[in-house]
This record gives sequence, C-alpha cells and structure tokens, in this order.
Amino acid sequence: MSDHRINRRTVLKGVGTAIALPFLDAMIPSLVHAAPTKAAPVRVGFLYVPNGMHMADFTPATEGVLSQLPTTLEPLTQFREKLNVFTGLTLDKARANGDGPGDHARAMAAFLTGRQPRKTHGADIRAGQSADQWIATNLPDHTPFASLELGVERGQQAGNCDSGYSCAYSSNMSWRGEATPNAKETDPKQVFERLFGNADRKEATAARAKRDLYNQSVLDFVREDAQSLSKQLGASDVRKMDEYFTAVRELETRIQQAKIDATTRKPFKPDMPAPTSTSKDPKDQIRLMCDLMVLAWQGDMTRVVTLPFANDGSNRAYPTIGVSEGHHDLSHHGRDKAKQAKIAQINRFHVEQIAYLLSKLQSVKEGDHTLLDQVMIVFGSGIGDGDKHNHDDLPILVAGTGGGKLKAGRHMKFTKDTPLMNLYLSLFDRMGTPTNSFGDSTGRLPI
Repeated sequence: MSDHRINRRTVLKGVGTAIALPFLDAMIPSLVHAAPTKAAPVRVGFLYVPNGMHMADFTPATEGVLSQLPTTLEPLTQFREKLNVFTGLTLDKARANGDGPGDHARAMAAFLTGRQPRKTHGADIRAGQSADQWIATNLPDHTPFASLELGVERGQQAGNCDSGYSCAYSSNMSWRGEATPNAKETDPKQVFERLFGNADRKEATAARAKRDLYNQSVLDFVREDAQSLSKQLGASDVRKMDEYFTAVRELETRIQQAKIDATTRKPFKPDMPAPTSTSKDPKDQIRLMCDLMVLAWQGDMTRVVTLPFANDGSNRAYPTIGVSEGHHDLSHHGRDKAKQAKIAQINRFHVEQIAYLLSKLQSVKEGDHTLLDQVMIVFGSGIGDGDKHNHDDLPILVAGTGGGKLKAGRHMKFTKDTPLMNLYLSLFDRMGTPTNSFGDSTGRLPI
C-alpha cells in the first residue's frame, strides 16, 4: 500500500464533470501516523413494489433461521445469511379509517410516512415526512446528495388517480414534508448526469453536448486527473479504480443503448395487442437504476435512496416473462389459480431484480467487507394480498447487515397490528438518526 493518503471526499474533476471516488485503502489513515478513521458509512435503501404479493409463495414456512426460502424468495438463496424476512407488520394509515376506497394511493403514501394521507385530488395534499427524508436530514455527515429518489414508471403529480386521491399519492413514496412529495427521476441518463455532472450548470450542459456529439465518456473528461492520482496509489487501489471506472463506462453505454432502443423500436402492428405502457423493458429499467444506486453508494455520493419499481395501482404488463395481462388487473384474482400463478411470476421477477442488486453490492469491496455488508435495504409493499387490499401481514424483507449492526438470516413474525414504522425506528438507530417516535410507531422492533 502507498503511504500517500487522500481525503474521502476527493473527486476527479474535468470540464463539466466531477466523479467521486470509491472507498480506497489510501483513504484509511496510517496506524502509525494518524488516529483511527471512522468505520465505512452505512447506507439505506427503500424499494417498493405495488399491488401486494401472493403471500403463500412469499412467507417462509417456519420462524427463526432462514433455512429454506419460499418460491418467490428463492432467487435470494445465496444471500440468505444477509436477509431478514419480517411478517405480521401493519400499515394502519393505509387503511380506509373512514375515508372509503383508495387503498393503492394510501399504501404508497403511507409506506414511508406512517401517516394517513388526506383524501383529496386537489392542491391541498397532506401526508407526512417519509423515513428516508428523516434519515437524510438528520445524518451527521454530509454527502453531495442528501438522498436520491429514483423510479421506473413515470407518475403524475396532480389529478385523480385512485378514488378521489391525488396522483401524487400513488406516484411518490418519498416526502420531504407533509405537503411536499419528492418527485422521482425515471430517466437513468438524467440520474447519471446528476451524479457525475459539474455543479456549474452551464459548463456541465456544454460538456454533455460535447460528449453526445463526439460519443465521449465522462471518464474522458477526468482522464488527466485520474492518471495523476493513479501514480500515487498502491496496486490494490489502482485495481479498485479500474473496476469503478469500468462500471461507470458500462453504465454509460447501457443508458445510451436504452435511449437508442427507445427511439428505434418498431411500432406495434395492428393485429398485436396494444401495450399498457410505452416504457422500455422494466427489467432493463430496474437494473439501470440499481446500477446507479450502487455507483452512488460506492462513491459515497449519498447514503439514502428510494426506488419504487412501479406506481401503486400500476397495470403494467410483463410480456418478457410471459405475462401480457396488467399487474393490477391480475392482482384482483378472486382466487383464480391461473391469475394467482401469474401474480407469483411478477412477484418472483421483482425479487430477481433484488438478487441482481445484492450481487452488485456483494462485488464491491470496502476495506475488509463488501458494500452489501454496509447497507440495509428495505423491500416490500404497502398492501398484503392484492385481492384483499389488506394492509396487515405485509411482505417485508431487509437485506444487508448495516455495518454489522443488524443481525440477519432470520424470519421473524410479529404480533397482529405491529406498526411497520416500528421497523424504521430500529433502522434509524443503526443509521445514527434516532428518534422516539415516527408516524404511527409504538416502539422499536426487537431486532
């Protein structure tokens, strides 16, 4: 290892470009010449799927050690020791509580807030600050981005989307304040530009135009800085830098190809069924966003990310896995076995994307550990069974061990009506942002 030490906040700069560095050995102070450094930071992600789950295929057969995963969770088998599956948790504020229909809007809006959204489709929307924003605004350390709000399916911020509830409720899971949802970014190219662009907007715009014109990478604009830094690093850090840059370059290429595919796709023939969405393949979209999430965490550009895989109530079809019917329509299966089987297919598809994300996190080294060891990823839905529209016994899992602060490899079942917000109280402690209550919490989970 080189004796040269660099600051954790060092970035490579070029015209219109700034690239944060991954965690390097050279960022660890020498045991001889400096005081011990802080541990690698803990990150948190909140990932959401709409319309509930086919719970029979999601729920482990026994409590305790996760010895065997049910069908829907099978893609996560290799990460079993890094998982917790929590059943029995409840989102009471997604229930009607006198407000009538609108379960999808309430499910998304209450998932991270634990607050009853005001039933309105006007400008007077009200929910509450979300768990991700509580963490983002109370973290003791500052990152270039307090949080990232990513998405896969575009949503509206106004209008009536669910039985008198504003589209803002079913489209947003992150809320800065009770009347201010954080709109998600669904264009991976825009996310990429946010992460790796310069703060000088005019300069960044010019650099982006030049890159597009000459088909250049953001890495081309920081090459001189990178070469200078590499001369000061040990072999291990040079390898980490190469891996990081390779990931950035590959992601750029995939984003550009996705744009090309979207503009050159042949139109549907008249005898083919019309798609329920004009968006690109959801698998590609989700994975691009997962890659961006990993890069953002790897460069410590943020500690907090939200990513709903679709808006709640989404009727998106999944033809690439053989499901041509809309997701929401299928969720109202009426116990029809064929429809339930297709819902289970969609559920498993979503879990496969979680497995992809965990694999990426596992591949990134941070000191003696991996990035997967340093995260806590909440994955679930604000609805239990889509046909029942119930908001108890929710499908919830947490991946990662939060820097060793969270025991894993368990299925824990909680008593009836245990608030989901109790889980967040426990995660807040591990993020260094504790509070005595949040939403409709009643106490911390014993995890």
